[in-house]
Amino acid sequence: MKNICLTLTIAALLINSCSELEPEPNDGLYSKSFACCNGGESGFTGGGDQYTDFGENPFIKAAEDPLSTFGIDADGASYSNMRGYESDGYRIPTEAVRVEEFINYFNFDYPNPTTENVSLNSETSVCPWNNEHYLLRIGIKGKDLNGDRPPANFVFLIDVSGSMDREDKIDVLKSGFKRLAEQLSDKDRVAIVTYSGKVDVALRSVEGSETKKIKNAIDDLMAGGSTAGGAALKMAYEIAEENYIEGGNNRIVLGTDGDFNVGVSSTEELIEMVQNFRDLGIFLTICGVGHGNLNESMMEQVANKGDGNYEYIDNGDQIYKVFVQEYDKFFTVAKDAKIQVTFDSKSVDSYRLIGYENRVLENAEFEKDTVDAGEIGATQTITALYQVIPQQEPHSFGSMEFRYKRPGEAQSRLLSMALDNSRNSFEASSENMRFAASLAGLGMLLKNSDYKGDLDFDDVRRWGNNARSYDPYGFRDDYIELIEKVRNLN
Repeated sequence: MKNICLTLTIAALLINSCSELEPEPNDGLYSKSFACCNGGESGFTGGGDQYTDFGENPFIKAAEDPLSTFGIDADGASYSNMRGYESDGYRIPTEAVRVEEFINYFNFDYPNPTTENVSLNSETSVCPWNNEHYLLRIGIKGKDLNGDRPPANFVFLIDVSGSMDREDKIDVLKSGFKRLAEQLSDKDRVAIVTYSGKVDVALRSVEGSETKKIKNAIDDLMAGGSTAGGAALKMAYEIAEENYIEGGNNRIVLGTDGDFNVGVSSTEELIEMVQNFRDLGIFLTICGVGHGNLNESMMEQVANKGDGNYEYIDNGDQIYKVFVQEYDKFFTVAKDAKIQVTFDSKSVDSYRLIGYENRVLENAEFEKDTVDAGEIGATQTITALYQVIPQQEPHSFGSMEFRYKRPGEAQSRLLSMALDNSRNSFEASSENMRFAASLAGLGMLLKNSDYKGDLDFDDVRRWGNNARSYDPYGFRDDYIELIEKVRNLN
């Protein structure tokens, strides 16, 4: 799918054929913006924030192509990023909305795996925004470690460049990394690398039990200078390799606004670097912060290619979620996880995968173990939705296959299941279905989706409000309150 070439940025003053846009009320960062289209890398920038617009998946005729193949996306960054824009009173860029990440920000009540590292389930119901269509939900859950965590070898890679010298950036990261330090034990190790105009080792690898030493090193960090992110990332990989723990969780946790402007800095160069290192068995988690010059486009893509995940940290509650409540997600239980759905053309006229636009794979790539896909952490849940147009008398929607590798293994495992064919009314569907539909609906509204039909914010709020009995951390309650705030903003 071709990216949409859309760039909004003050820097566009330097480019010919750009026309000034009138500012929208309460635009905040967008109070002065310009639009142009050129042949370079597609991206959206508002006040310096950069996003890549992958468009939307279209409906596909099952008779012409019954196979739908994609790599899973376990990230939830798009949701917390949206919440950050709302909190600051800024318009939410449509390009910043990735519907699958709205859904996967939340935990779902899926069954625990038994013999494998993941469990699979599916459900169908009438589509709530088009009663002539159906909604197919696919659910995946990573196994619970039950307290038996493998030892961790962390490298905290922290951006201390001048662009980070803000309360919502360096201070947020320092708080988050101290939270993470509190979770470590004496079997773990952690090193700290910082970068601005140069790269420094703020703390050589020490045992995780040395919490005070780790926190003191973090407290001493100060922001200032340019951003040599590429060199720092290379050093972090080298330190992680030096302290590699066989069978452990070897992981770089990078905190940045993504403004790499010295040395290796392009998305393509960074992707090449992380691809070269990921075969060592070192994972990458990227935590984005702040607005104003957030290079979200780069961070999300680099994390995808680095056997990792991308989080956006918008407030203290999100710090607690990522580094404490969902700490086990740092421990990967399934690598290169991908899905291939086979639709029965006798029952399905057309289908559309909702979200996952930048995760779509060629059908032939499903069986190739060399193809990179997504990672699933312990206890993590993943959800995918399809909107399905049925034939007149649908019988079986089809089947699904799922491939993943256990950490340390090079050959994938194949799981399969028949798709649920119950076709319940939406009101009689599970809370998993109703809450996922609410999140997808909000994403489509904020994205101004071509497929949103008659959706409105009242629908989204009602579906979510009636699906809150499973809410271990209160995230769903917060979501209902956020819907009203977003409605007023947009």
